[in-house]
Amino acid sequence: MHCFLKPSFPTAVLSLFLVSATAPLLARAAKPPAALQVAGRTELPGYSGDFDHFGVDLKGNRLFLAAEDHGTLEVFDLQSGAHKKTVKGVETPHSIVYMPDLNRLLVTDSGPGMTKVLDATTFKVQGSIKLVPGADSVGYDVPRNRLYVVTGGKDVDMKTSVLAEIDPRTGQHHGDVSFDANHVEAMAVEQHGSRLYINVTDQNYVAVVDKDKHAIIARWPIKEAEQNAPVAFDEANHRLFVVTRKPGMLVVLNAMTGESIASFKAPERCDEVVYDAANHRIYVAGGEGYGHGVGERWIQCHGEDRRWSRNDGVGHGELLQQRAETDRAKQRGRRSITALREIGGERLQDAGGAISSF
Repeated sequence: MHCFLKPSFPTAVLSLFLVSATAPLLARAAKPPAALQVAGRTELPGYSGDFDHFGVDLKGNRLFLAAEDHGTLEVFDLQSGAHKKTVKGVETPHSIVYMPDLNRLLVTDSGPGMTKVLDATTFKVQGSIKLVPGADSVGYDVPRNRLYVVTGGKDVDMKTSVLAEIDPRTGQHHGDVSFDANHVEAMAVEQHGSRLYINVTDQNYVAVVDKDKHAIIARWPIKEAEQNAPVAFDEANHRLFVVTRKPGMLVVLNAMTGESIASFKAPERCDEVVYDAANHRIYVAGGEGYGHGVGERWIQCHGEDRRWSRNDGVGHGELLQQRAETDRAKQRGRRSITALREIGGERLQDAGGAISSF
């Protein structure tokens, strides 16, 4: 798992929202079983302010966290969750791309020093990539080896935003797409096509970008709510999972047409959504101190609505691993954990791997 939320507590809170994408199977069940339970946690005493995103080194058993407000990278043991190291040398880190073949970390940084490349053993800064200030969210096109970086916007006092295309290994800049908007958030990148989908948050629409032409070819309004920010992608079935913040909702779009297929309640203050293709689930990190669980049967029949609270073990200063709870899921329980980890790990590993959005 490479996502963490953005709280304003003395420490941080991670909560999860779950929706199953297997409607026909769940529709036959009399009552959907509880889907997740807390498997472990790591306390981070004394931490205050925002976290941002995770990066994963699967082979090296390391989890990297962009500690945005602390201006550090935090390194954890991926299996145990134990905190291993605090890395300085970054300013305002946001997204992390681990390149295993080069043993390097690329860290988007909205500070004056720009996006940085670090040696992943010594953690010394090897160089920087000069882009428009304000580098934040990223998306990765594996076949083309192109990394897309959101820059500009309100955080650096700009009225416009820019999507930059770079080669993450060389830092070479291959072009930009400009947005007349001061708040552009996460994206989903086709791995087998020419499209990229990106949330234009302050104007409540999804922009469809032609990667070859560096041009916006469609604008799909989000009508159900405001402030669309995270997005996940099921490319095989042409589904976009867009999460809004005002109020918190999960909106499902047809990725071919932009048609809204379904929408329902989700946690607010969300900064990450992940599609788990192996288990056909959506995981949404919310900032309200609880996880909210809904099966797809709920979407169809408006049935049971479930929630995990801090009393269930979701508390301050935690890095959480989740596992399946039913007998069937217990048989693949570790796979469920691995699936979450691999979503992060594979996305980073080929840049490694198959990053679609952060």
